[in-house]
Order: sequence, then structure tokens, then C-alpha cells
Amino acid sequence: MKLGLLTAPFENLQLTEVAAWAGSNGFSAMEVACWPSSGGEQRRYAGTSHINVDGLSADQGTEIVGQLGDQGVEISGLGYYPNPLHADEEHRVEVIGHLNKVITAAGVMGIKVVNTFVGGDRTLHLDANWERATEIFDPIVKHAQDSGVRLCFENCPMIFSYDEWPGGHNIAYSPRIWRRIFEEWGDAVGMNFDPSHLIWQFIDQTRFIKEFGSHMAHVHAKDVMVDEDGLYENGVMSTGMGWQIPRLCGLGDVDWSGFFSGLYRAGYDGPIIIEHEDRLFEGTDEKVKRGFLLARDVLSPFIK
Repeated sequence: MKLGLLTAPFENLQLTEVAAWAGSNGFSAMEVACWPSSGGEQRRYAGTSHINVDGLSADQGTEIVGQLGDQGVEISGLGYYPNPLHADEEHRVEVIGHLNKVITAAGVMGIKVVNTFVGGDRTLHLDANWERATEIFDPIVKHAQDSGVRLCFENCPMIFSYDEWPGGHNIAYSPRIWRRIFEEWGDAVGMNFDPSHLIWQFIDQTRFIKEFGSHMAHVHAKDVMVDEDGLYENGVMSTGMGWQIPRLCGLGDVDWSGFFSGLYRAGYDGPIIIEHEDRLFEGTDEKVKRGFLLARDVLSPFIK
């Protein structure tokens, strides 16, 4: 295994600066955030563009990989997490177009993984969303295969704010949908597993890893805390609103010993990428770095 970080919180630093800090602080991998360089989506934890994938040449890709390698850091995958099933067709076309560019860039760079969301229209029921997903992703998955890239979906419901409530912006959150995903596309796609999203959905982590561990091609390390007062106040019908609190590893309710035990038993030996969404360690680059170092110290004993 290799311990690394997702570069998204360092929106004001160049990729080489992030790599220099990461490599000198015990991280050996990075998932590189690849939102459009021209801007666009600016929600929290999104919008960072550390590689301009638009027309990236083979020489440019080789140079980037080499620069990070000089810092002792490899790229675990390229990350772009939009909503390809958005209700607005124009928006769908825009983000799918960029997702295909990210896939092309990964192929050019020799990066084997692109992480993203299936997406979801919060106004549609699950089966209607799934029907749209199969139509949209068939050509995207083929493009990834032709590029030598494995498309990996994260298991995040994407419901943190009222513009995402009540159905969320990503339907790939439950075992029921994950079975459909692998029945539809098989090993052409993989899971970018984040254990924090299981906690507040009351989905058993051990059972989930046992069932889907063989499909996990990339792993995020993020914690979450269930705020019991918020749960009491809002109830489960709020779908996590007001009581699911993203935390850094070790500060929430994820069983990290059980997490690693399950991954090792499933044969997973890939990157463990810390995803930083903890509001208590935000505001300055120094606070963000402190948060990553805290998570590093919690996880590093398990990384062998």
C-alpha cells in the first residue's frame, strides 16, 4: 500500500509545490484534482485544477509524472467529480465532455485510474436515474477502456446541502446499485471506496468490503462523525443533513483497524488517499497541512 492525499484543498498551490510538501512529509502518492482550468463548478472541495487536461500532450504528461517522481510521489489517479446525470442537459454535456478529456489525459500520461461520480438527478427516483446512467456511461466506459484507463466511481451519496436534498447527486451509494454497476460494466469499472459514507447510512463496513473489496481499485481515507444531537434534532428523514460531519481520519466514527483488516483480507494493495473535508482544519494552507499530517499519523501504522 501507499499513503497519499487528494490535492483538491491546495487550490492556490502549484502541483509541484504540493508534491514537494507531500514527498517531504511521508506521502508517496497523490490523486490529482482535474477540474476545468477555465473554472466552472465551485462547490466546496471542487474546482481545483492541478493539471490542465485540455489537449495535454504526451511530452507534457511525461514531464508532469517525472516532476512528481523527483519528489518521491506517484499519481494514484486523476480525480474529477461532477454530476453526469444532472437534470439540465446542457450541464450534462459540459461535464461529460470534460470527463472524457480527463480520461484521455490519463491515458496519455499512463495513469490507470480516473475517479469520478455516476451522478444523480435528485428529482428522479433511483430506477429512472439508473436508466439514464446506463445510456450516458456506456460510451464513457468504452472510451476509458480504449484509453487503457479504469473508470472508478466513488460511493458518496453527495448530499451535504439543500441544493442536493432529498435525493443526492450520486446514486452509487448502496450495495443495491453497486451490484447493478458491476453487472452492467464488469471489471471495466471499479470502486473508489470511501468508508465514511457507510457510517451515516448505517451500512456495515465489514460486510461491504467483503462483498465489494475485489472491485476496489482506489481508496479514499476520510472519517465522519455522527452528531448525536443533530440526529436527535433532525431525524433520519433529513438524510444526514445536520448530523453527518466530515472529519479527518481518527477524529470520527470509522473503525480504521477493521477498515484495513478488511482491505488486506480482500487483497487490496493499492493507494490509500486521504481526503480532507474537515472544517476544523481549513482556512489556511498551514491548517490544511496540519490536518493531513494528523491523518497520516493515524493511518501510517497500517500501511505496509
